[in-house]
Amino acid sequence: MTAPVFVVEHLPSGPEFVLDGPEGRHAVSVKRLNPGEDVVLTDGRGRWAEGVVKTAEGRDRLVVTVAEDVREEAAPSPRITVVQALPKGDRGELAVETMTETGVDAIVPWQAARCITQWKGDRGLKSLAKWRSTAREAGKQSRRVRFPEVAEAMTTKQVAALLAGADFAGVLHEDRNSPSEPLATAALPDGGTIVLVVGPEGGVSPQELAVFAEAGAPAYRLGPSVLRTSTAGTAAAALLMGRTGRWS
Repeated sequence: MTAPVFVVEHLPSGPEFVLDGPEGRHAVSVKRLNPGEDVVLTDGRGRWAEGVVKTAEGRDRLVVTVAEDVREEAAPSPRITVVQALPKGDRGELAVETMTETGVDAIVPWQAARCITQWKGDRGLKSLAKWRSTAREAGKQSRRVRFPEVAEAMTTKQVAALLAGADFAGVLHEDRNSPSEPLATAALPDGGTIVLVVGPEGGVSPQELAVFAEAGAPAYRLGPSVLRTSTAGTAAAALLMGRTGRWS
């Protein structure tokens, strides 16, 4: 099994590093790491270093012997962004968690016309903080050293501008009256950016589809079944990971 990942503000600059605070407490009191066990320290932005536990002190202090210099993981290509319409309840965190585990590079909350959930005022700030915390924890759990960026919630107009600047853009949408192209056969770029839009439970409205199509993002379908908004982005990301070679 790969070494557990811990997030630090500043990566080690010497042969030893003290992991304390919440991360140290998790390492000592939850993971119960012992001397000789391997760990990975990362800033979550692609820079990381391997280390070996030297000692565990108290309940929240881990002394790590740094094995080698800090390394940096290259940014993946193509970069995959999922624009996620706001789901009901805690299904938003579920979507963020599984998309992070799959390897998505950026997640954009979208206040779609048919969203029941509304991010306004303090509620919006708390919800965004939850999404970002979920991405961070899922990034650690899945042993990533470059966590997905979770942007502030966007309007349809802002999403359209994001789509217009992508090398490949699409909207996951199923319409039996106007069959869309399968995402499995769409022509994908070798690099650059891919942006996919996942609509709410009520679907993407005709007006939103028109705006996105004008921005260069036609509709695509995943398969014969209709997925929930909290799982569609993960399924699409897995398909793209395989097709672009990022899972090769």
